[in-house]
Amino acid sequence: MMPPLMLFAAGRGTRMGSLTRARPKPLIPVAGRPLVDHALDLAREAGVTRIVANTHYLAAQMEAHLHPHDVITHRESVLLETGGGLKAALDRLGGDPVFTLNADAVWAGGSNPLTRLHGTWHEGCEGLLLLVPRRDAVSHTGAGDFHLRPDGRLQRRGVELEADYVYAGAQLLRTGPVAGMPGDAFSLNAVWDGMLARGTLYGVVHDGRWADVGRPEGIAAAEAMLDGVDP
Repeated sequence: MMPPLMLFAAGRGTRMGSLTRARPKPLIPVAGRPLVDHALDLAREAGVTRIVANTHYLAAQMEAHLHPHDVITHRESVLLETGGGLKAALDRLGGDPVFTLNADAVWAGGSNPLTRLHGTWHEGCEGLLLLVPRRDAVSHTGAGDFHLRPDGRLQRRGVELEADYVYAGAQLLRTGPVAGMPGDAFSLNAVWDGMLARGTLYGVVHDGRWADVGRPEGIAAAEAMLDGVDP
């Protein structure tokens, strides 16, 4: 049985400018469908049966869209960031480990990202992150996030160095380190730091294509990728 999935859908999407003035970012259309529906397709294709999504910005719109898809929603009165949002939803997820998936990316080709994570998971993992080579991360800017060691463990990039891989917004995590974090609002980066110190944070490389849709220009790039065109 596949682990439950936490879908992050609470953010304000401020980098999208006017596109999110009256609707949440996950409902922006990409290739004729709301962005979040591309994420839901991955979950259903992978056989995930329990999906929880956090909501906050224009929450009623998100909830009206998600409920017909049998998605359980958890409305945050204040933004809790990724770690706090996951911690607050753990009782609704009811499993260990759990998937998390960002709702602002599109995938094409290769293995299903969640299936790939599940098939790579092993007992040494507290966290397993899906990675994309920086050169292949469509519409993503930045110096990368991680180096991947030969044994599969991750190492953060140095302050002044570029990293080989970008975190692609999909992961499989043990819930204990999340539940044990102090406070209500925190980033999953803080959880990863503990795993890195314990040598239990691993990575696996996605074998297809991935587009970041965090900014308006990412929409056309993602649509071109889905059409098989180099963006």
